[in-house]
Amino acid sequence: MASPAITRGWNARATVKPMPHIIKTWLCLATLLLASAMPTIASAQDKAPVQVTSGVSFQYLDRWDVERLNKILQVDTPKFAGITVTYAPARNAVRLYRITYASVAPERDNKPVIASGLLAVPDTKDSSFPMVSYQHGTVYGKQEVPSFADQSPETQLMIAQFAGQGYLLIGADYFGLGVSTEPEGYMVKASHQQATYDLLTASRAVLSHLKLTSPKLFLAGWSQGGFVTMAFLEKLEAAGVTVQAAATASAPVDIFVALNGFLSFPRKNDATWVPTLFILSSFAFENYYGVPGLARSLIADQYYETSRKAYERLPFNAAEIPTDARKLVRPEYLDAKFFASSAYGRLVTQTQAYRWIVRSPVRNYFGEADEAISTGLGQLAMTYQRAIGSGNAQVEAISTGATSHRGTFAKGVPQWKAWFDQL
Repeated sequence: MASPAITRGWNARATVKPMPHIIKTWLCLATLLLASAMPTIASAQDKAPVQVTSGVSFQYLDRWDVERLNKILQVDTPKFAGITVTYAPARNAVRLYRITYASVAPERDNKPVIASGLLAVPDTKDSSFPMVSYQHGTVYGKQEVPSFADQSPETQLMIAQFAGQGYLLIGADYFGLGVSTEPEGYMVKASHQQATYDLLTASRAVLSHLKLTSPKLFLAGWSQGGFVTMAFLEKLEAAGVTVQAAATASAPVDIFVALNGFLSFPRKNDATWVPTLFILSSFAFENYYGVPGLARSLIADQYYETSRKAYERLPFNAAEIPTDARKLVRPEYLDAKFFASSAYGRLVTQTQAYRWIVRSPVRNYFGEADEAISTGLGQLAMTYQRAIGSGNAQVEAISTGATSHRGTFAKGVPQWKAWFDQL
C-alpha cells in the first residue's frame, strides 16, 4: 500500500529539524500532495461508504494479515473440505471491501436491483494486478457470500490463495443475497449474468478510484458458482470482453441434466441436501419468471410451507424437509416426460451454460465421488464442445480423483492458481 511508504518518507525528512515556519510549509506541502496524488487513501481505510459513481459505492471492511490467510489454507479449509490439500502460502496481507452497485433483473422487465459483492486487494506497493472473478456456490444463509467473507469458507480460501498471492479478487453476492432485498434468484441465468457483469464494471470503477489497474481477467467458480461462471463467460464473450481463462469445480452446466438425474436415475451417494436445489430453484423461478404457484405445483403439500420458509430465509425446522428429492416433489414428477413438459421442467431445460461456441480456455474440474455432480455432468461441456464438427478443444474436463463435492473444490483451487499463473 502506498500511503505508509509516503508517510514514512515525509517523517524522515522532518528529522532534519528545519526552522518552525519551514516545518509548517513542509507539513502543508505533504498534506496537499497526499490529498492530490492519493485522494482515496483516507476514504479507502475509513469504514464509511465511499461514493464512486451515482450507482457504485464501496466500503472498507478489514485487513487480513498473512498469518490469518495461512491459517485459512492450513487449518480452516481442511476442516471445511474434509481433506488436506497443499496450497502455496500467502505472501501478502489483503484489504477487503464491499462494493454496492446498481443492477437490473432481466427476467423481471429489468427491474432495478441494488446488489453487493467483494473486492479483495493485495496489500502491497504494486498498482497493477491480475483479477479473478469468483462465483460462489449454493448457500443457506443470506450473508454466507463473498462480501461477508467471515461467513463464507469458500471465499476465505479464494482470498487466501489468490489475493494472498497478488491477485485482485471480486465476487458477486447474487440477487437476494448479501445486502440485496430482492427474493433470491437461485439459478436464474440472466440475473446471474447481470449480477456478475455489473460487479465487474463496478469493481473497475472502484479500482480506478483507488488508482489501481487490472489488465488480465480470470473467472472461477464452484458448484452453483461453476454454472454462474460459465454463464458469465458466455455473456462476456458475447460482449467482446477478453477473458484469459475460466475454471470451475463441480459445475452443473445443465440444470435439467442435474435435477432429472436425481429423480430418474438416483445414485447411492446422492447428497442429502439435494432436495434444497428443487426448493430454491422452484421458488426463484416462480418469482423471477413470473409463474404464480410454480413452487406449489412441484413440491408436495406436506413440505410446501417449510420449503417456503427455507427459501425466504425464515426460521424453519430442517428435519421437516426430506433428504430424498423423490419424496419432496409430487409423484407425477417422477415421470420423466411429465417433468420435461411441466412449467417447471421447461424452465429448467432452458437453464444451461455450455451450448455456445466457447472461445476462451476453460477447465472444468470434476470429482469422481462427488455427491451432487455426476462424472458425466462434470464432463458435459467438454463433450458437447468436442462434438461440434472436428471438435472445439477450448474446453477441457479434468478429474480431481475420488473427491467429494467440497473436496473437488479444495483440490481444484490450487490447480486453478497454477494454471492462471502460467497465463
